[in-house]
Amino acid sequence: MRLDLTNRVALVTGGTRGIGREIAATLRDCGARVAISGRAADSANTAAQSLGGGTLGFGADVAVPEDVTRLIAAVEEGFGSLDILVNNAGVTRDNILVRLKDEDWDTVLDTNLRGAFLAVRAAARGMMKRRWGRIINITSVVGVTGNKGQANYAASKAGLIGLTKSVARELASRNILANAIAPGFIETDMTAALTPEAQAALRAQIPLGRLGAPADVANLVAFLASDQSAYITGQVFVVDGGMVM
Repeated sequence: MRLDLTNRVALVTGGTRGIGREIAATLRDCGARVAISGRAADSANTAAQSLGGGTLGFGADVAVPEDVTRLIAAVEEGFGSLDILVNNAGVTRDNILVRLKDEDWDTVLDTNLRGAFLAVRAAARGMMKRRWGRIINITSVVGVTGNKGQANYAASKAGLIGLTKSVARELASRNILANAIAPGFIETDMTAALTPEAQAALRAQIPLGRLGAPADVANLVAFLASDQSAYITGQVFVVDGGMVM
């Protein structure tokens, strides 16, 4: 079954590379018009141009309220609406708890959690008027399990799960669905930089015996963005090859 997102408008934050870019490309392939945001406008524009017509790039720092307000307004002005919001923007600042700096805590929470809240709040107004919307938050398996050396990242991703469930309850009456996806180890630039030994150690933790592909996440995003998911909201979908059961 081909998922049909024709006439839908999607925004993917952090969509210039990796999982975000794959999500944007998949939504575009399903017929949606897609906006990509990244901190650098040039990178966002380049990524958008590489996906072809019906795609626009915007520079925005999701941790800055004014940037988010301008971003949502620009997408709605450029496309006429915003139907699908994918909060994918995220950063890491890893360190063990006793060495974790205040600014590293704040940077991660501001981008990963506060940024998603700002985008949801801004996008929800238009969705409520149109009585249709899909909010898909990209959290992490670390938000479910916790992880040594990532107290800030795990807290931000766990908070994103709570935000998702609260938004789902508040907006369900307006036909706006909110769900979260928690990827495990996915093949990205970060995992590609690991040594073969480190990659083997990761695979050893995964029952399927391989790292995930960005498409494994993007395909689920497309489903949750479609009419086929019309009775699913407030859920967390773990995409990790069986690592966490």
